[in-house]
This record gives sequence, C-alpha cells and structure tokens, in this order.
Amino acid sequence: MILVKLQSDNDDESGSKYLTEWAAIEIQGELESRHNTPLECQYVGDLFATIKDNVPILIIGHHILYGKMQTFPKPLAVMKKKEISDGINGRNEYIVEAVVTKKLLFKNRPKPIIANVNKS
Repeated sequence: MILVKLQSDNDDESGSKYLTEWAAIEIQGELESRHNTPLECQYVGDLFATIKDNVPILIIGHHILYGKMQTFPKPLAVMKKKEISDGINGRNEYIVEAVVTKKLLFKNRPKPIIANVNKS
C-alpha cells in the first residue's frame, strides 16, 4: 500500500491543529523497477485529479492509469512511536500523525502514452 498526503486549499504553514489527511493508493498487479532496486522512498510517478469529476490519474513512465476515489468504512491512523524514559522505567507513547480516510483505486490496466511523431 502506498500512502500519499492530500493537499487542500486550507493547508497552512503554521501547523494547524487538524490532523493531516492521507489517501492510500491501491494498484492491481506489481510495480517493479528496471534495476531490481527497492521502490521505498523512490519517485514512482505523478498523481493528478481531474477538476470536474475529481478522477485520480496516475502516470508511471509512459503509462497512464485512471482510477476512482473511495472512502474507507473505518479510517486508518498513521502513528509515530515515541519512547519515553524516566531513568528507571521506559514506556512507549504513540502519536497520531495523520488519518487515512480515502483510497485511490486503480483497478484497470495501464494505457500506453503515445506521443505524436512528425513523419517528415
């Protein structure tokens, strides 16, 4: 599962008290790199949404995928573990960083992007 931060018009630089909303991306099949390297923390592609219908569009290399946005029945929490030690005892505290409320589902096969080539 790939998680992405959703940008909104009311995002501010001051660090508002509201939790950040994230979305999960679900793709049918597998993503593999050409060089057999792990994709963790790597650039995979560009994610867009149409203005009129809010349809998610994912462009990976020379392929385009059209998806749909769904809402999770139960939201997921993205948490960060914080270890607290008072010298003798240690305990863990979990801080909720974000909430995953939506899923971008790409279940159709990717379509190739073909550029117009001048035949002169």
